[in-house]
Amino acid sequence: MVLLTVGFWLSGSLLLDLVVMPAMYASGMMTQPGFASAGYSVFWVFNRLGLLCVAIAFVGLLSLLQQHKISGWAIAAVWMLLGITLLLTYVMTPVMSGLALPLDWLTGNSEVPSSMAQMHGIYWVLEVLKLGLSAALLVAVGRRLPDERLSING
Repeated sequence: MVLLTVGFWLSGSLLLDLVVMPAMYASGMMTQPGFASAGYSVFWVFNRLGLLCVAIAFVGLLSLLQQHKISGWAIAAVWMLLGITLLLTYVMTPVMSGLALPLDWLTGNSEVPSSMAQMHGIYWVLEVLKLGLSAALLVAVGRRLPDERLSING
């Protein structure tokens, strides 16, 4: 269950980061007036799904802790993933969406604030950290699962 959940979350993050967002940027959708609210809606759903996935992974790792001697760094990695996901969900996404909302829509000025570049940098650092921790967690859990299941079924 841990492998499936973290794998699903990792693949969803890669799809969003490497396919969906670049396609939206390349199509010019980010310059449209409704992009901030649409982006917030997409990230609202995705971040809550991420919280659910990290909660399932955390509970799954705790249940594997005694049986399969999961190392302590894996539990620390899940705590860090939880912190990153909470930060992305409740701090980064609302602030970035707020910066992108056109408050001066009467004047037609759609210039992106300079602080948005800094927020994007922080977001990408957190995202790369999240992807790295998720991949390391997949490898660690995959190595610790016993090969006995394969011999029982086959």
